[in-house]
Amino acid sequence: MIEIKVNEQILPEQLATVFTASGIKRPVDDIERMEQMLQHANLLITAWDGEKLVGVARSLTDYSYCCYLSDLAVDQHVQAKGIGRALIEETKKQIGNNVTLILRASNVAMDYYPKVGFELVDNCYIIQKKA
Repeated sequence: MIEIKVNEQILPEQLATVFTASGIKRPVDDIERMEQMLQHANLLITAWDGEKLVGVARSLTDYSYCCYLSDLAVDQHVQAKGIGRALIEETKKQIGNNVTLILRASNVAMDYYPKVGFELVDNCYIIQKKA
């Protein structure tokens, strides 16, 4: 049985492991950067299979107007079991109905997000990172 936890402290190595297991592209070899990603996120929803971290939704939010769901990652061995949906639903529960949930999808996940309630918008701009 999968357990969903809110703001459960995890190690940067655990975050890197679930990113790798999910196939999401993140700087998993840079543990210091993983630590910073955890330190500066203010909403972390995790999915656990016993003692094993199998999913994470890492967000930055003001809890008032918007929430950026920066990372949604689920171990490929347990994908298609509703874990991603549960992580999104708990994120929505934590931020409330007055907050817009925003994310930037990878090209391989474009078909997934409409299935879990996201709407594709075309009024977004980005300045790409240098590294």
